[in-house]
Amino acid sequence: MSRISEHVGRVWDDQVLPTLTDYIRIPALSPAFDPDWKAHGHLDEAVRLLSGWAAARLGPGASLEVIELAGRSPVIWLEFASSDGASGPEADTVLLYGHLDKQPEMAGWREGLGPWTPVRDGDRLYGRGGADDGYALFAAIAALEAVVAAGGRHARAVVLIEASEESGSPDLPAYIEALAGRIGTPSLVVALDSGCGDYERLWLTTSLRGLAAGVLSVATTTHGVHSGSYGGVLPSTFRIARRLLDRVEDSATGEVLVAAANVAIPEDRLRQAERTAEVLGGYAEELPVLAGVDVVGGRSVAELLVDKAWRPSLEVIGADGLPPSATAGNVLRARTALALSLRLPPTADPVDAREALGRALTADPPYGALVEFEAHEAAPGWAAPSLGSWLSSAVDESSRHRFGNDSAFIGEGGTIPFMGMLGERFPEAQFLITGVLGPESNAHGPNEFLHVPMAKKLTECVADLLIAHAGR
Repeated sequence: MSRISEHVGRVWDDQVLPTLTDYIRIPALSPAFDPDWKAHGHLDEAVRLLSGWAAARLGPGASLEVIELAGRSPVIWLEFASSDGASGPEADTVLLYGHLDKQPEMAGWREGLGPWTPVRDGDRLYGRGGADDGYALFAAIAALEAVVAAGGRHARAVVLIEASEESGSPDLPAYIEALAGRIGTPSLVVALDSGCGDYERLWLTTSLRGLAAGVLSVATTTHGVHSGSYGGVLPSTFRIARRLLDRVEDSATGEVLVAAANVAIPEDRLRQAERTAEVLGGYAEELPVLAGVDVVGGRSVAELLVDKAWRPSLEVIGADGLPPSATAGNVLRARTALALSLRLPPTADPVDAREALGRALTADPPYGALVEFEAHEAAPGWAAPSLGSWLSSAVDESSRHRFGNDSAFIGEGGTIPFMGMLGERFPEAQFLITGVLGPESNAHGPNEFLHVPMAKKLTECVADLLIAHAGR
């Protein structure tokens, strides 16, 4: 274990952090946010940087390939023979997953920081994509190297890094089909794109929410008109949109009213939330709210964790038809469009929920307004199978040795469509879903950062678990 720590620390300090810093500088927006990504070249630049770093470190029995299906964003495919030399899809296999595409810039970065400006400040490496999810390729390869450096054994390993995850992984199913014969049947899946409740232990994700998204559009007039002349005569498209949203969300409580977006919460997940709340006693105090704002409303930490993992939530994530405040005229606007993101419980059907959302918004529109719902992503959630005894023991031992604390389990509110796909395809596999997105790390938002010590220790834990998997 000490040799693993030595190797991981050296590789992260000398090799990973400089390259990860260069990666943060690349505005490699996911295809949904940069439809002309191919012409702009940023995604390809990120692929070249990460694959080049990996290719320079490959030893015997390892190979790397950048694969790009027609009309799809690329993936990085790495394959490592087992310590015993076993290779090919028939061999016992570990699949390690991450992604390299990024979310948009987002306003609100503090002075001196920016999405494409990497800044190291103590334990934190600021910048878009370092923690979500640029570090994953480096952690996977460093962990495999550490196993070898420490004299341990690992099974055949496949590393798959995609470039469309932040868009809902629309390109990934095609790659899973195309590579099915090469992947084989993994007995362990390690996904390095999740969160952690704190930076003091190894966290395992037990569930991920799904996602249904689309754009609600409301139009009433042929063009914008003077609000003084026609206000009160013609209905506001924004007011109509508000009324439509009231059909799908209780604006007083945030409760989602669409039946297809709700599920019965398993009793074991409720009990798990109670146990996790004991670890995260200060969770409510760490929420990034302004002074005097009460978002908790007397709810317990356990209830907040259940809300995050197992209850749907709606957010308006964008709008069209609204001019900037500084240039807004006194105009009754002809059209309002709102981009909607509906997070779903892990076991909800995302297609059913998206269709139900669309029906609720477009049926019997007020004033006979022209109301449309343009459906976007419908990404499945995921609920983890029970851990095998070998993995449960290995997780506990690794967390205690690397962090000095027991491991912990948490349901995450985010979405990794890949997990739902793999859960259906490989129902017998064990899943280790983990990550470095902890308190204040603020993925997708301003001041996103990677907690470097957490990333190093997580890499060590992955090496421990690869050894445990090979010896199970």
